[in-house]
Amino acid sequence: MAAFNLTPSDPSTFILMGIPGLEAAHVWISIPFSMFYIIGLLGNFMVLFVVGKEQTLHKPMYLLVCMLALTDISMSTSVIPKALCIFWFNLKGITVGGCFTQMFFLHTVIVVQSAVLVTMTFDRYVAICNPLRYATILTNTRIAKLGLLSLIRAVLLILPMPLLLSRLPFCANHIIPHMYCEHIAVAKMSCGDTTVTRMYGLVTAFVVIVLDLMFIALSYGLIIRDLLRISSKEVHQKALSTCTSHICVMLMSYTPCLFSYLTQRFGQGIAPHVQIILASLYFLVPPCSTLSFMG
Repeated sequence: MAAFNLTPSDPSTFILMGIPGLEAAHVWISIPFSMFYIIGLLGNFMVLFVVGKEQTLHKPMYLLVCMLALTDISMSTSVIPKALCIFWFNLKGITVGGCFTQMFFLHTVIVVQSAVLVTMTFDRYVAICNPLRYATILTNTRIAKLGLLSLIRAVLLILPMPLLLSRLPFCANHIIPHMYCEHIAVAKMSCGDTTVTRMYGLVTAFVVIVLDLMFIALSYGLIIRDLLRISSKEVHQKALSTCTSHICVMLMSYTPCLFSYLTQRFGQGIAPHVQIILASLYFLVPPCSTLSFMG
């Protein structure tokens, strides 16, 4: 019963409000959340099982698909179970350490996922523009090393976020108007100077989102350039079918991510419940789309 009686004055606990303004509809909102979460889990575990069991799928492309499936499982699991506890049982309390841990894990997985999508773009570029050297350029070992580098990059970039926040004072206000510990939402609670942590968040977002999107745009620009030099419709159709799934997953991943980032910083005119619902699409829709790579 203690979880139901938490107050903002408890110095060791933050209060996640779920979706402010829609508390009365939390139970109904939980229905699509739980459905998407279960579908995403089943789909991604199926991908991991099929690729792991089928020897013919032990190739760089499907290794990347497995990495994407793991990031989808990790990302949604870091948010949705706690959100459902809020929706179903009004369990809004989360320890300060638990909040910072969730923040670190969630943002780390987001950065890893972005790197996996970039690597997939490079994979498509080599497959279309340099197919004869594909097997020598992209090996399973090289993909595994790129995956490890993606994880190291993510940890090094994200670790300072909770460390900087842990040094800030949190006075009377321990209420987070969100359903998970988003970096800026937590920083806004502090009664201290948040300039450094906000600037670091901005720089990290630029390094990850902007630079990764620039690399993706460059890769697809080179793909289009090479395709324009080829008059064969068959080649064009094959390239289109090869890239369609990747482009769809990228749109479903980066669009809500960018929306969430921009509205948290500059969306004062947008209702909080609208921001949170649209931001939550990032944890619900992409995990259900990984199966498209298995077509």
